[in-house]
Amino acid sequence: MTSTKISLETSRDWLIKLITNETFIYVVKRLLQALLTIFLASALSFFIMKLSPGDYVDTLRQNPKISPERIEEIRRQFGLDKSWPEQFWLWLGRIVTKGDFGTSFVYQRSVGSLLLERVPATLLLAIASLITTWAIAIPLGILAAVKQNRGTDKVLQVISYAGQGFPSFITALFLLFLAQITTPLFPVGNMTSIDHAELTWLGKILDILWHMILPLIALSITSFAGLQRIMRGQLLDVLRQDYIQTARAKGLPENRVIYVHALRNAINPLITLLGFELASLLSGAFITENFFNWPGLGKLTLQAVLAKDQYLVMASLVMSAVLLIIGNLIADLMLKAADPRIKLEDLN
Repeated sequence: MTSTKISLETSRDWLIKLITNETFIYVVKRLLQALLTIFLASALSFFIMKLSPGDYVDTLRQNPKISPERIEEIRRQFGLDKSWPEQFWLWLGRIVTKGDFGTSFVYQRSVGSLLLERVPATLLLAIASLITTWAIAIPLGILAAVKQNRGTDKVLQVISYAGQGFPSFITALFLLFLAQITTPLFPVGNMTSIDHAELTWLGKILDILWHMILPLIALSITSFAGLQRIMRGQLLDVLRQDYIQTARAKGLPENRVIYVHALRNAINPLITLLGFELASLLSGAFITENFFNWPGLGKLTLQAVLAKDQYLVMASLVMSAVLLIIGNLIADLMLKAADPRIKLEDLN
């Protein structure tokens, strides 16, 4: 009896600490704000779809094999015979009560199952690009700052300006041309080979990585160039601060001054940019996926927009909004972890 009482008191104390914890309160607040953002995103996407001329049924009317009676039946089946507000609130009600995002007009399948198939491919490409970009851009930005105005810095600046000067679609077109003249060195189309199912687990991983080379380069170049310049500028700014000069005056090794004292403060603003970086990567992934036929959310969304697949478009945009919200939340928590002096409430 006594041990049970102690266990209950311990659980109660832990729950009280959790509820009053700054990070927990901040996460709950951001999630509640996210609900409003997601609602507005879904409403905006719905009414933009409705304001555009025509709908999915209009494309069916062009087929003489489909009778007017069948077209009206399809309209009733998907709820297109109801008013705009009714369609939106019925769709939203199904999500809240049943977790049902509706049925795709084109694929005749649950929208939720389609998203579950495509989101992992988009996340794989975006996260791989994020890791690659940061792993290359941060060290090169540090090197450019340490070698300021020397040959190394000038070469890296030229690379950075060139990377930012090429739009994503131009880079993608160039890479497609490169794949054509070097075929079959770089595969283009889908994320796996025909014999993917017959490969070992290691072979499957290498096969996906092989197919991901060109989309990854296309998605990473612009982000890499911008991040490198920001890292260089931030580190140069920190190296001019008084406390850095004081650390040098005390005789601390230059590597310790740069990589311990200066870098920690210089990288904080870049962590803030992490959420925006994920946002740009997701939007860039939409372009890249269509160029390289990568089976992700971007390609699915574009096909849905062209086909006026109403519920699939709305659910895809809502999913994109959710991914961006999560990315920004993770960036804020990482910033707090990197610098405990920062208050989460100031990040709103």
